[in-house]
Amino acid sequence: MARVRYGARTEAEIAAARTASSKLPDIWSTGVVAVWESDPDAVAAVLPPPLKPAARPLVRANISKVDLPGYPLGAGSVAVSAEHGGVAGWYPLVMPMTHERALIGGREVFGEPKKLGEVTVERDGLVVRAALARHGIAFVEVRGAVSGSLPVPEPSQKTDFYFKFLPAVDGSGFDADPVLVHCLRNEKVRKLERITGDVVLRESMYDPIADLPVRTLVEITIGEKTTDQRGKVVERVSAQALLPYIHQRYDDPQQILDGPPEGSV
Repeated sequence: MARVRYGARTEAEIAAARTASSKLPDIWSTGVVAVWESDPDAVAAVLPPPLKPAARPLVRANISKVDLPGYPLGAGSVAVSAEHGGVAGWYPLVMPMTHERALIGGREVFGEPKKLGEVTVERDGLVVRAALARHGIAFVEVRGAVSGSLPVPEPSQKTDFYFKFLPAVDGSGFDADPVLVHCLRNEKVRKLERITGDVVLRESMYDPIADLPVRTLVEITIGEKTTDQRGKVVERVSAQALLPYIHQRYDDPQQILDGPPEGSV
């Protein structure tokens, strides 16, 4: 009988897949990063407990393109500064990805708020434009011109905070208490330049980043970097406390109650 591809894989096949994934080479991306200071009340309002506001109400937009062979990838995020248990980091609100493969692993393993979207990074000489778009709306756009080189920073470790959960089958909340994940990212940069420009936030009912206005533009850079990451569950969190923020993950929160019509397969 020919092999049934939906059938169970052998232990050797599973081990080989794990070994292959652990030996991936550094993957370098070209990305634009914009950081701005926003309304402190607005930044505090988007943080589910037990996350706390950081000393400065910062917002960071990261917009990158990765030239994977035969599989070019656009990846982005918009995050706010936060802290938990004395650890400073970032809480991403939305992470547009241009391919399903990049989306699934992050959502299911780490609890990342990834969604399919459009990611643009364009450079023509010194002129740079980068944008994150969904549903036909470029809700974050960074525009400007390269105005000089910056020193290449030393390798660093950064922390992102995620909430990993499963909506309950009966629509009453969650199947189990959600967990708070610290995702540790080791970052190496090989080129970094300063951009003089601006950040444009456009109204979107699906990605309301416009609620985090640019009060003071801190910096815009373009660079080449590579990162790896590992996550750890640091604590279980109150389902009741997280439930009011569940809409951050979905375009329509009601969709978590959607199911197949009665009698369908």
